[in-house]
Amino acid sequence: MLPPEVNEFAGDWPLPNFDYASTRATMNSTINPSNVNDLDVAWSFGINATGPFGGASSNPIIMGDTVYFQDLNASVFALDFQSGDLIWAQRYENASVTGPNGPAVGWGKVFAVKDPFTAAALDADSGEEIWSTRLVDVANVPDGPIGEGIDIQPQVFDDMLFVSTVPGRGDVFYQSGAVGIISALDQETGEVVWNFSTVDDPESIRGNPDVNSGGGCWYTPSIDPDRGTIYWGVANPAPFAGTQEYPNGTSRPGPNLYTNSMLSLDYMTGELQWFSQILPHDLFDHDFQAPPILTSANISGEEQDIVIGAGKMGRVYAFNRDTGAILWVALVGMHRNDQLAALPPDEVTTVYPGALGGVETPMAYADGVVYVPYVDLYTNWTPESSLSVGVPGAISPEIQPFDEGTGGLAAIETDTGKVLWEQNLDSINVGAATVVNDLVFTATFDGTIYAFNRTSGEQVWNYTAPAGINAWPAVAGDTIVWPAGVGNASAMIALRPEGAANVTPTPTPEENVTPAPAATPAAPEQATIDLVAETIAFDTDSITVPACAQVTISFENRDIGILHNFAVYETSAAQNAIFVGEIIAGPQNITYTYTFTAPEQPGTYFFRCDVHPTAMTGDFVVE
Repeated sequence: MLPPEVNEFAGDWPLPNFDYASTRATMNSTINPSNVNDLDVAWSFGINATGPFGGASSNPIIMGDTVYFQDLNASVFALDFQSGDLIWAQRYENASVTGPNGPAVGWGKVFAVKDPFTAAALDADSGEEIWSTRLVDVANVPDGPIGEGIDIQPQVFDDMLFVSTVPGRGDVFYQSGAVGIISALDQETGEVVWNFSTVDDPESIRGNPDVNSGGGCWYTPSIDPDRGTIYWGVANPAPFAGTQEYPNGTSRPGPNLYTNSMLSLDYMTGELQWFSQILPHDLFDHDFQAPPILTSANISGEEQDIVIGAGKMGRVYAFNRDTGAILWVALVGMHRNDQLAALPPDEVTTVYPGALGGVETPMAYADGVVYVPYVDLYTNWTPESSLSVGVPGAISPEIQPFDEGTGGLAAIETDTGKVLWEQNLDSINVGAATVVNDLVFTATFDGTIYAFNRTSGEQVWNYTAPAGINAWPAVAGDTIVWPAGVGNASAMIALRPEGAANVTPTPTPEENVTPAPAATPAAPEQATIDLVAETIAFDTDSITVPACAQVTISFENRDIGILHNFAVYETSAAQNAIFVGEIIAGPQNITYTYTFTAPEQPGTYFFRCDVHPTAMTGDFVVE
């Protein structure tokens, strides 16, 4: 099933996200906390490609002595791992590929997207093209339709190449009638084995193909060989937020399946096994696009195989891998107005995360923790504004400039969805997360690479790259290979600890001394409350908890299509918030968990639903 190279070089970085579970975590490297501060550039390879997102948004592949890389002009390169010397290049020089593209390697071939319409196979030894397959019909339009294209880094498994189109190419996206299609190709011939439409009615497209579009997959899927399953995160519907004729997406009524969903497909046939839509009728370009992570977790006392997904809505979801049931949800980054079912008329509404915010790039996973890079960047929307460039008369919303945005990295416990630690960063984080032993690496758009202790979140190292970063690394042995493609000095750099020896030092006698155990503080009291919202009312008007207790509210919203949350304030005037919970659409047949610490001072406080602040209220009593 595995390509022989993937099996042979499993200890290097043979797949886009390291392994088929997309963990982006290697324990095979010699880079560790003791030598991370010695990292320096061992070699660099100039990136000449330019585009709206720089010159690189690709994850290199490392197999033995070779690094495979693709730039944002679709050109593919093979480099010597030790020296960075060029072995061969296949220069497609197509500036209409916007990424996140990149190579995949297997069966003696390097697979890549050569232009917005075509997947190709190259000879891994020479770079010579072996076959190419057009996945978008351009036979009748010499310059190609503006409607659909391919920007993904492919996946390889069981003699197949997996790719997807998206509804756009270059700088023109969401032309009416464009939809994203997932395809499996025979790796030997390039023939299409199966297709799956990520829009459930690709002909009528929600009843209005002259306006609507959407779907598609931007990132490499994950594969569970034991289940015979391939998992995909699907992008948003369009137009968004709407158009002058159809404000608030009224041209596409309903949930708009399968957009903003996790898909489970039979990888042999493309047959749908299940889907879980986490954002019906998306208005804000909040793709659910991140590569899914496959792992297991003990959730509510039950050991389960799970798949973790995220996207531009800034929420991380855990699903049961067999059923698609949502097990927990965690928020990262800033959130404002992002749960609105409709934008108010004649107003401009600032929404966090914006159209280019939230979780933009791949997460990483190790030892029960998922590491999530995020972007805080707003968009100012009206009901008629649209980023759907292919829709005539579209009025673009205001997107906060990249250099004004910020970001961060969060660590989330996979058993509970609890945020364990968070690091705020001064620039948008579009450098993914990558675990190397006891470290987690990420990078920001301004070109800063960071390493954090993955247990505590403490920053242990940073480095200023020669250019800004909109890509993520591969790691093998003593080397991190990282494309830095934003700016005049764009290059892919190889970072290694200085000196030839990269061995973890033997602890000194002082380091071997076992310190006296610290006194263990008394655990706080626990208070667990079951709370239901139904017919625009809570099922209780009084909640009592001990002072300083760790409070867990198990919240169920049973109101169909209505938004609710739970929030605690010092007074009934909603002043001085003690806790404000996520606004949740109902019903979704799941229970959300709010966790916070009760006030130290006994007394009667106030709780409410912020969406219905007069109809849904109660006393929050602290004893």
